[in-house]
Amino acid sequence: QLETLEQEEQECLELTPHPTEKRTHIVSHEHGMTVTRTLQEGGAEPQYHSFSYGRARLRARLLEGASLLLLRVLARRQTMPLGLVFPAINSEADLCTFSY
Repeated sequence: QLETLEQEEQECLELTPHPTEKRTHIVSHEHGMTVTRTLQEGGAEPQYHSFSYGRARLRARLLEGASLLLLRVLARRQTMPLGLVFPAINSEADLCTFSY
């Protein structure tokens, strides 16, 4: 019963003259999860976008960090069930599925 309480992701592109930084912060609360995305391009003001998912939509979904942890556990056990698919949230915070 893995549960993600909080996840932070940061991506930086150092492209001259317009470096880009993207941050995603996901935090769990009693009603579900809130996702806050920040995008800053060059010297422009950061753009913020925040949205939430309710508990019902998130039931049994894995975040990207939890998915990586699961892959490491399966690799350590040297076992991979055929056709293993999990409901997930990808790095763009979209609801999707991960198949292994």
